[in-house]
Parts: sequence; C-alpha cells; structure tokens
Amino acid sequence: MAEPSFMRVQGARDLGQTIKLSAPLFRRRSTDASRLKTRGSTAICALLGALLVGCTREDDAILRFGLPTAPVSLDPRQASDAVSTRLCRLLYESLVDFDTHFTPIPALASWQAITDTQYRFTLASSHRFHDGTAVRAADVVATYRAILDPARASPHRSALAHVQAITALDSRTVEFKLSRADPLFPGLLQLGILRAADAARTTISAQPVGSGPFRVTHTLSPNRLSLTRVRDGQRVDFMTVPNETTRALKLARGELDLAQGGFSPELVEWLDEQPSLRVQQRPGTVFSYLGFNLASGPTADPRLRLAIAQAIDRQSLVKYLFKGHARLANSLLVPEHWAGHPSLPPIPYNPAAATQRLRELGYSTRRPLILSYKTSNDHFRRRIATVLQAQLHEVGIALKIQNYDWGTLYGDIKAGRFELYSLSWVGLQLPDIFRHAFHSSSRPPSGANRGHYSSEVVDRLIERAEGAPTRDLQSALYRAIQVELQGDLPYVPLWFEDTIVVQRSRVLGYDTDLNGHYDGLTRISRLVEESRELSN
Repeated sequence: MAEPSFMRVQGARDLGQTIKLSAPLFRRRSTDASRLKTRGSTAICALLGALLVGCTREDDAILRFGLPTAPVSLDPRQASDAVSTRLCRLLYESLVDFDTHFTPIPALASWQAITDTQYRFTLASSHRFHDGTAVRAADVVATYRAILDPARASPHRSALAHVQAITALDSRTVEFKLSRADPLFPGLLQLGILRAADAARTTISAQPVGSGPFRVTHTLSPNRLSLTRVRDGQRVDFMTVPNETTRALKLARGELDLAQGGFSPELVEWLDEQPSLRVQQRPGTVFSYLGFNLASGPTADPRLRLAIAQAIDRQSLVKYLFKGHARLANSLLVPEHWAGHPSLPPIPYNPAAATQRLRELGYSTRRPLILSYKTSNDHFRRRIATVLQAQLHEVGIALKIQNYDWGTLYGDIKAGRFELYSLSWVGLQLPDIFRHAFHSSSRPPSGANRGHYSSEVVDRLIERAEGAPTRDLQSALYRAIQVELQGDLPYVPLWFEDTIVVQRSRVLGYDTDLNGHYDGLTRISRLVEESRELSN
C-alpha cells in the first residue's frame, strides 16, 4: 500500500546468481499466466470469458474513467490521497507546477525572492474561475490562510508551518514571509486556489468552483463523479470500481473507456490481449521500500539490515512478479529528479555474504532469526511477501508475515509497532522528503521518521541542503545524503512502480507522466466510434 500523497512532502547485485526457493515460485506464476491464454479452466479465465459479451453504452459522447479507489476530498486544502490530488489538479490551478526534472515552474504566477525569507508572486492576468471572475491575490491569500488555520486541520499545514505572513500587495501580487530561509519554498505552493468566499467556508460545495481545465458537473452517486472540460464541453465520468477484475471486465465490455493503475501484472497481460484495448506502460515515481525499527530489537543492528538487503533478489521480483512493470530503486527520488542520484550504485544481491553476516550474528537456517513483517492484505502484496519470506529463509531469517487492512497497517506503522514493514511513497516531488522521513527531529507526530533513525551526519547534511544558496550545491548535498542513507539502511529501497494505462481504441491522445497525473484528459482530442462486436 502507499503512503498518502506527499506535497512538500506531497504532499522508495549479482544477476548471474539464482534463488533456490523463490525462482520456482516465479516460474510457476509465469506458467500460470500462460495458461490464461490456452486453457479455460482457471477461475479468472472462466470468469472473464463468460462475462465478455456485448455491452450497452448510455452515451457514446461520455468518457468513462475507472478509478481503483474513490477520491476522499475535492477540497484542495484537504486532499492528500493520490486520486483526490490528481482530480484537484483538473479542477483548480496552482501558483506553481513542476517540469519533467521536478524543478518548480510558474503556473498561475511567476515569482522572485526578495530576500531569503521573503517571496513575491505575481499572478498572470488571463486566469479566471469557472464563474468568469478573475483569479486575484485575495483568493490566494484566503486559500493559504485557510490551510494554515489550525482549526481547519489541513494535512498540508505542517509543510507550510514556517510561513509567518501572507499579504496581498495589490490585486495581482502576493507576498509570503517566512520564519526561516527556504530555497525550496516556491515548490510548496502547488495547492489549488479557491475563490476567497469558498476558502472562508469550512467545507466547499458539491460542485466547487475552480479555475482548472475541468469543472464538476454533478455527483451521480457516491462512486460516480462527472466532470466537464471547460474548453469544449467534453464530459468525463469517474467511476470507482475497487475490484480489479471487475474493472478489467468493464474495460473489455466497453463499460469503461480508460483506467490507470491498480491492476496486477497477470491482469495487465490479459488486458493487453484484448483487441479493443491498448495498454501503455509508463515509468512512475511510486517508491516502494522496506522499513525497519531502529529503536529496539534485532533490526536496530545495521549489520542485520545489510544482510536483509543483500538477501533480496529485487531484479527477479521485478522480472517475474511485476512482469517488468517496475524499475529498481536505489533511493527515494527517481534518477530524473534534479536532486536524485543517478550514479548511486545498487545494493548487490549477495545471499552468500548475507548468510555469512547472519552467522556472525549467531543465526543460521537451523537457528533462524524470527522477524515480524507487516504488509497489506492486498493479494499482490501478499505474493511479494511470500517471495521475500522464501528468499530470507535461504540465509537464516524466518519471516512471520502479518497482513492487515490499510487502516490497521498504517496505524501500527505510525505508532512504531513493527520490526519490518513495507510501504510506498506516492507523489514525491521535493527533496525535503529527506527531512520528513529521516531527520532525527521528524519522529511522529512531527514527521515520518517512524523507525527512529538518528544520524548527526545526515541531520547536518539536511540542514545544509535546505539553506544552500545554489541549486548545484543543493543537489550535491542531497546526493551526499543518499550515500549516507544507503550505508545506514533505515530503508531498503526496492523499486519504482510503473503506471499502467488501459484505454479503449475510441480514446485518442491520452497519456500520463512520471507522477501519474490525469492531466492527459485535457489533451484528448475526440472520441471515435468503435465496433461493438466483442469476442468471447
């Protein structure tokens, strides 16, 4: 499962060697996947084959987008999950956006640093809300003051806690004053701007007014939201279909036109075989990792953490379980990020070294170390856990897998009730994730340093990077942080998961980016007619 979408925080080998227990598991999975094509006896094949019959479309002019989870909020002050954040980008404009290297660029406004604690933003004159009124400085001030109001309990408030004052100098100019220097500050201002009158309210209406490329038409049901593209009236219905098999069937039957993410690799293969569908694989930024308890217990020993890292054949996991729909990660930030570390060497898969290290610690396959591993009850995550269990067993670690629903899992991790766990960070855009996750002052509830990692070297590097006067120096310092983290291993980096886009042939022009945004809906040129004739 994934961490909440992160705004400022927005709001992760020796290939010639083979694994003895997990490789048969991988090969068995691969064989099972091939049988999906040739045999109708498996449960999924039978179900999909039986239900793949003709469909009825209510209105061919409507684009239907399938979501794996429902949005939690369409209020940009409250939206923190990935789906809500992506929908809010369609409804509202922000002061700042990011380019392909995650460098802040102007959106609603350009800016200049007056001093190291004072930033001035100038709004472009062409932006208007859906009701026709211009986006003004007063709207920006009201939106961000609401976010900073403790009574509103915005999840984005902590990232902006160093904002001392927000002032409208005139109708198009806003000034932010900070309590400390922050060269990364403009990148924080990517939250959607509300009208001042709406920002003054505790909650927004069911049909909020933004200035983005889409507006809310109506909510058809709790699981169906209708948006209309402002420039031409193209309607998009977002339909929440949590079950991935049902969502796949709806795509194949024509009841959905487009879906993004939330499919297991086997279903992706099946979808790719359907003649009416196109499957696209795009690199993503979702960072998956193993986290440790560094405060107590055996995982507090860095030698054990290194043994675990060396015992995991990440390349095989990506190849056989993900079917190649992921790429290995060596740190939290993708190599394309300006603060990433593209030349950081990977932790080598070396079970012999892991076995030797564990023997030195007093453990072996005959006297294994027993560790509790907490993960999601999602079936694909359970499969990953089973393979990790097999790999670690080979070096002398008995992994006790504990599967939980998302709420229970996340609650335990935030409370520090774990030895070993896995999660994913979603939406990493700014490098202050390093402070949020690893600075010694960021232990819950002040941050996400849940393992209680503590390093004076990393603390100093983080603080120096935050105050560095140039982007080049910042980049060098953030890369030094990543080298230190790889040595200490508070996390074992696993992979960046790809974004899978499935669309029917009638959809032209949709694509996504590294962050998995839905912005491609603004570029769809038209919907074309397609044959309704579907095969069993």
